[in-house]
Amino acid sequence: MPHTFVILLIIIAAAVVLTWIIPSGSYARVEDPLSGREVVDATSFSYTENQMVNPLDVPMLIVDAFVGNADLIALILLSGAAIYMLTAAGALQALVATIVRRFSSRVEIFIPLLMLVFALICTTQAVNTFIGFAPITVMLALSLGLDSIVGVGIILLGGAIGFSTGTLNVSTTLVAQKIADLPNYSGIGYRWVCFAVFYVITCLWLVRYAKKIQKNSTLSPTYDLDKNSAFKNGDLDQFGTLDTRKILCIVALVVALVAIVYGCINLEWDFAEQSAVFLVLSIVVGIIAGFDANTICKEFMNGTKTMLSAAFIIMFARAIGSVLSAGAITDTIVYYMAQALYGLPAALLGVGMLIANTLINVVLTSGSGQAAAVMPIMIPLSDLLGVTRQTCILSFNFGDGFCNYILPTSTALMGIQGAANVPYDHWMRFMWKMFLIWLGLGAVLVVIAQIINYGPM
Repeated sequence: MPHTFVILLIIIAAAVVLTWIIPSGSYARVEDPLSGREVVDATSFSYTENQMVNPLDVPMLIVDAFVGNADLIALILLSGAAIYMLTAAGALQALVATIVRRFSSRVEIFIPLLMLVFALICTTQAVNTFIGFAPITVMLALSLGLDSIVGVGIILLGGAIGFSTGTLNVSTTLVAQKIADLPNYSGIGYRWVCFAVFYVITCLWLVRYAKKIQKNSTLSPTYDLDKNSAFKNGDLDQFGTLDTRKILCIVALVVALVAIVYGCINLEWDFAEQSAVFLVLSIVVGIIAGFDANTICKEFMNGTKTMLSAAFIIMFARAIGSVLSAGAITDTIVYYMAQALYGLPAALLGVGMLIANTLINVVLTSGSGQAAAVMPIMIPLSDLLGVTRQTCILSFNFGDGFCNYILPTSTALMGIQGAANVPYDHWMRFMWKMFLIWLGLGAVLVVIAQIINYGPM
C-alpha cells in the first residue's frame, strides 16, 4: 500500500485534472436565520467561467494550506507532547497495571475497566499511541486462561470506541468542525451518548467471547500460537505501581481536559487556548514526574515528533480542497451528488454519508487527512440535503474510525497485532462480526441524530 503522503499527492493531482474536466459552478451563500451560519442556497446553482488550476500552482496551495491551519497544527503537536509526557512518566502504564492486579480474577470487571481506560484516553489520541501496551494486555489475558485476541481486543476495541465517537478528538472532530464552521466540541452531549452505547455493546461482546475461551481454549483462533507464546511468563512489576506522582499526573490530565471542554463551550476558546492548556499540561506533568528541565524538553520534543506526520497530512489534505476551490468545481461536484441523492428518505441520508466515509477510509486511513479532504464537499452537500452539519460530522467519525480495525493498512491495527504476534487472518476470524455490529449500530445512531435534528450545541 502506498504511503499516505503518496495517496494524498495522487488525489491532489487528480483534483487538478478534474478542474480541467468538470465545469466551474457555484451556489449563492445566504445566512441561516436560526444558526447565523453561512449556508448554501439550494436553488441558486449556476455554471461560471472555467478556472483550470495550473499544476505549477500546487506547491503554493500546499504551503498555503499549512499556513492557514497553523493553529490546528499547533494543537495537534502540543496535545501529542502532553500525552507522550504522561507515558514517559509511566502514569498510564501504572494505571493499567494497577487495574489488572486488582480485578484480574473477574473477567466481567477487568475487561470493561481496561477498555474504559483506553477508550477515554483515545477520545483525544489515536489508538496507535498504545502499540507498546499490547504485550501487557496479552500477558494478562494468557495468565487468566484467555487468548491473545482478548489481549489486543482490550486495546483495539476500547480505543476504537474513544477515537471513533469523536468526543474530544483534535485530529478528526475539531478539523471537521472547523471546516463546518461549528463551535469547538459542540454536539458533545450526543457524542457521549454514542460513546456509552458503543462501549456497552462492545464490552458485552468481548466479555462473552472471553468467557467462551475460558471454558474451551481450543475455540480461540490463536490457540496454537498461544500455547508457545513468549508472553506467557511476563511480569507486571516492570510497569510499576500507581504512586502519588503518577496519580497526580493522571489528575492533571483530567483537569486539563475538563478545562478545555468548559472553555470551548462556555468561554469560546479556539485552538490557540487549547494549545496553551496542553503546553502547560506537558510542563506540569514533567515537573510532577520529577524530570529535570532537560528531560522535560527532550520528552516534549519526542512527543511532538509522534504527531508530526498528522500535521503534514493535514497540510496535504487541506490542499485538495484548495485545488477544488481554486478551480471552482467544489459546488459543481456537490450539485451532481445532490441530484443523485435527492430521492433518498431524509433519515437515510446520514447513513449514506456513513457508508461513503467508510469506503473512502479504505484508501485514506488518516483521520485528520480524511476530515480535511472530504468535509469541504460533505458539509455543503449536507446543507443541500437537509442533513445537519453535526450529523454529517458524526457520519464521518463513524465511517473514518471503526473500519480502521479491519483494514490491513491501519497503523494501529497492524502495529498492535505485530507487537502481540497476532496474525491478521486470525484477528479477522474474531473481528468481522464485531465490525458489522459497529456499522449497524452507527447507522442507527446516525438516523436518530437526523430525526432529532442533531444541532450545533
